[in-house]
Amino acid sequence: MDRRRTNRGKKYRRTNIYVIRAVFVFTYVMLISALFLPAYQRFKPEGENYYHVFLNDEEVGVLDNEKAAQECLRAARRRIAGTSPEMLYIRTDLKVEAEEVLLGDVDTKEAVIERMVPILSRYEQLALERCYTVKIGEYTLNMHSTDDVVRLLNEVLTPYDREKEYIVNLIADTTRELDVMTSQILLTTEDTRADETEKKLPAAGIQAQLSKFFDAIRPAVGRHFEDYDLGLQTISFGEKIEVTEAFMPANQISSYEDALADVSGDVARAAIYEVVYGDTLSQIAAKHGLSLDQLVEINPNLSDANSMIRPGDRLAVTRMSKKLSVVYTMQEYYEEDYYADTIYKNNDSWYINKREVVQEASPGHRRVIALRTYRDDQPQDRTIVKSETMAEAVPQIIETGTMPLPTYIWPAYGRISSGFGRRNAPKAGASTYHQGIDIAVPTGTSVMASNGGTVTVAGWQSGYGYVVYIQHGDGRVTRYGHLSRILVRTGQRVNQGERIALSGNTGNSTGPHLHFEIRINGSAVNPLNYLQ
Repeated sequence: MDRRRTNRGKKYRRTNIYVIRAVFVFTYVMLISALFLPAYQRFKPEGENYYHVFLNDEEVGVLDNEKAAQECLRAARRRIAGTSPEMLYIRTDLKVEAEEVLLGDVDTKEAVIERMVPILSRYEQLALERCYTVKIGEYTLNMHSTDDVVRLLNEVLTPYDREKEYIVNLIADTTRELDVMTSQILLTTEDTRADETEKKLPAAGIQAQLSKFFDAIRPAVGRHFEDYDLGLQTISFGEKIEVTEAFMPANQISSYEDALADVSGDVARAAIYEVVYGDTLSQIAAKHGLSLDQLVEINPNLSDANSMIRPGDRLAVTRMSKKLSVVYTMQEYYEEDYYADTIYKNNDSWYINKREVVQEASPGHRRVIALRTYRDDQPQDRTIVKSETMAEAVPQIIETGTMPLPTYIWPAYGRISSGFGRRNAPKAGASTYHQGIDIAVPTGTSVMASNGGTVTVAGWQSGYGYVVYIQHGDGRVTRYGHLSRILVRTGQRVNQGERIALSGNTGNSTGPHLHFEIRINGSAVNPLNYLQ
């Protein structure tokens, strides 16, 4: 027992000696490291003393003070600047996160600088260059000089001004308080060297264009066709142009060629289409890249795809055009067939769904002087200045009803077992042309008056079996056949929805059902066109 205690005491003493030796070795290593390893530093416990440095969100090292981080950044920028003869603009987002430590491994300034240089290189930009920002409607681009801007604008006009009658300048925009320029289009015959210091549109330029335009639309009385000056009359840009001086990095300034290609790009714009004789909604929609539903949606005056349109109606459509479009007016001579306006005659004894062509249209022929406005190559509007009719047009005359359609309800609800019109292999004795519809319902089903009126027939009739006729006025009659029981009498006044009979299988019938007809002025019509 004493021997075991003695052995255990020796073991504990050996363990304590090992711990003491380990602590001594650790202290010795730390002391030597602090004396001979410069990157491993001992800090005084004086608050935050250990700084993690981040540049543009990337960690670049650890320093022992915040000022050293700023010095490293300045040194790194100087190294980047020395690689380019031009002034550089570099994104530099320096962040320092501090903490308090007793011992820590810090980086040398040189190591931090070496890590900063490649990061700065990725964010460097050359010095901002003087340029001119051109705003065209909603689009913006930058060009090197006003000469490039003027050259661009003149080039855009060229396809529409083949005789080189007009020229574009830049002038001060007097409607703006800032130093903004805008475009001015002048006739080349005018003095385009206006004093730029006046910062205003020369009166001569305005008067020349207005004079030419008003000459074109001067009343045609006493003027002959040969008196008109044909060709280009006015020209302008379709979008407002604003030009301002700016400073931009070189990689954001467009060359002349790139700018020209950019402004010539197509975008979808709203436009107006004038309906001509023979147009249909589906044709107009397809012509402008729209579905029929889209065309109806953007035109509130169209209720649905079956809405009526007439020559001269104006519909909203979309059309592809250039970012910088050109609007110009041409005075043109041509001969054309034309149609007179359709004449509509009201017939108060017809329903609104009835219309008949009383007189067919026949085109006339005339010669015309007209001012036609274009946007790029697309016609927009036309004003006839002078016309001479060579053959009169005959107008189309359409007679149309004005009475609202009556409302019919289903006399019974069920599957339609036989529709209106021609049918194959009917039951012996039945007509091959079905003048109503058959509604399959069990015998004894209630039959309702489809519309209010007076009962004119209530009894047995060959073929129909038990049948009821109701007169609704204006030549309208409904018939209900193959009934099992009649609940009204001749001469009785009934209201819409009132029960008048029970369905059955009487007369020339192949099974229980209700035969239902609508007749107008003695002629059977398809009930499905009238039932609600």
